[in-house]
Amino acid sequence: MTIDLHTIDWRALSAPERKRLLERPAGRDSGLSTSVAAILRRVRDEGDPALAELSLQFDGVAPEFLEVSANELPAAAARVEDSLRRAIHDAAGRIEAFHRADLPRDQRVETAPGLSCEVRYQPLSPVGLYIPGGSAPLVSTVLMLAIPAVLAGCAEIVMCSPPSRDGRRNGSRSGRIPDEVLAAAQLCGVTRAFCVGGAQAIAAMAYGTGTVPRCVKIFGPGNAYVTEAKQQVSQDPRGAAIDLPAGPSEVLVIADAGADPEHTAWDLLSQAEHGPDSQVVLLTDSDALAAAVIAWLQRLAPESPRADILRRSLAGSRIVRVDDLDTALEISNEYAPEHLIINTANASALAERARNAGSVFVGPWTPESLGDYCSGTNHVLPTYGWARSHGALGVGDFMRRMTIQQASREALALVGPTAEKLAAIEGLEAHRMAVRSRLEKVTG
Repeated sequence: MTIDLHTIDWRALSAPERKRLLERPAGRDSGLSTSVAAILRRVRDEGDPALAELSLQFDGVAPEFLEVSANELPAAAARVEDSLRRAIHDAAGRIEAFHRADLPRDQRVETAPGLSCEVRYQPLSPVGLYIPGGSAPLVSTVLMLAIPAVLAGCAEIVMCSPPSRDGRRNGSRSGRIPDEVLAAAQLCGVTRAFCVGGAQAIAAMAYGTGTVPRCVKIFGPGNAYVTEAKQQVSQDPRGAAIDLPAGPSEVLVIADAGADPEHTAWDLLSQAEHGPDSQVVLLTDSDALAAAVIAWLQRLAPESPRADILRRSLAGSRIVRVDDLDTALEISNEYAPEHLIINTANASALAERARNAGSVFVGPWTPESLGDYCSGTNHVLPTYGWARSHGALGVGDFMRRMTIQQASREALALVGPTAEKLAAIEGLEAHRMAVRSRLEKVTG
């Protein structure tokens, strides 16, 4: 397998060329949108029978049972190997500790004598978690979604994941969710699990079926069909809210001459292996490092079990030579990557100036893999440049924020004239009179 990689000189690019270099691949496809809309409509109109037929059509296997029985969750946890169970507990402990510290708290403030304003956080329920299937069970995604949902106090946590085609692996049978995913769900507090995947799973959680409950908000990653389905149901008043806009996985690495080129290559490959549309960018002020990283990529990629995916994703990679690390940081802030790795001599100082990134990994000993699995932060992050306006998933995403205010007679007399004046300027007479009628009784 030949991978054609080369270094791009940032100085040699014109402004339009620089803009094109930082562009992501094209977004929504009209054909995909039409197909997904048809799937959503079928599930909304037909319910459970549509789920079984669509699973057979798209996953190649119909689920043995749509809902996983309550007994099956602990049974699956008992079947997985002890080392995996320990790893889940170990990672879950750190994820819980970090997210518990970030738990939103109710507040009450007196903004004027006798005028109190409160904010209360209330858990959403039911919430829907989507766990993709594919070539490997995404145990870590269960942890990242279920733990903050439990901490938020969500009473009903619904999980959907596609049926496995492989009936031989780790005790799972064809047409069932893999044991590893069910084990993580049981250990992390999922209350109900359903064996359904793809756009049809998003439709089931958004609209409800005879078996799958309607959820108020849907969380989790997925392929283009899942992403499109989430976008469509979030725009439908009958649908559900969603966590984050999603696109292909991406990483931007800033590295200097002191960075280990092999480690840097693995950091790039760790995102490139997600899919052929994954985005990987290296910014460096060292010609020697750029050349060494390219050599390592050309050596390591063909040896990977995902060599074909890497060949396609690396074809769109960008290895860019910049004059200095300040320029690299400016480019990163403009690009707004999902993952930002800073592997330089002054990594902590540069990280302080990072503005637009989903999650930042600082120094030579902090691979992005830690954040994906067990450092404690959440790996559900904004992609496609959405890090300019969105942040990492947290406990607050599983809650809604409600404000409360209460005024005494004295407080109304004090602040009411301000409301009157602003209402008058805006031409809203009923607003003004709702205050004036009370003030007349207070002062009269």
